[in-house]
Amino acid sequence: MIELYPEVRLVHIVAVVASGGLFLLRGLALNLGFAWPRAAPLRYLSYSVDTLLLAAAILLTTLVEQYPFLHAWLTVKVLLLVAYIALGILAFRQGRPRAVRLGCWLAALAVYGFIVSVARAHHPLGLFSGLAG
Repeated sequence: MIELYPEVRLVHIVAVVASGGLFLLRGLALNLGFAWPRAAPLRYLSYSVDTLLLAAAILLTTLVEQYPFLHAWLTVKVLLLVAYIALGILAFRQGRPRAVRLGCWLAALAVYGFIVSVARAHHPLGLFSGLAG
């Protein structure tokens, strides 16, 4: 089954870029006052991309036999993912002050970037891994 690794990895990477791009675009438009980012088709597209991303991630963990809570870098990615989701919910939820939504959106983008750096480095410190030890 390891022979599927290149294809699954590619799907995962494309889904990461698509998910982050949709989040960036929707958040930017919402913060500029547009309503279309909350439209159902766009939300469902985002959910679909994120589901594909998660499915590819789960398949990758089984293919390479590296698992969250056994391998530190994957544990950090999962914990950061939870933070990213929470911040994303706060950034897109109506009824919060605009400054709070903007701050949550910017924080979520920073967390997204750090998740990518942890994935690229295969190290829990991500882009800061060169500073350790």
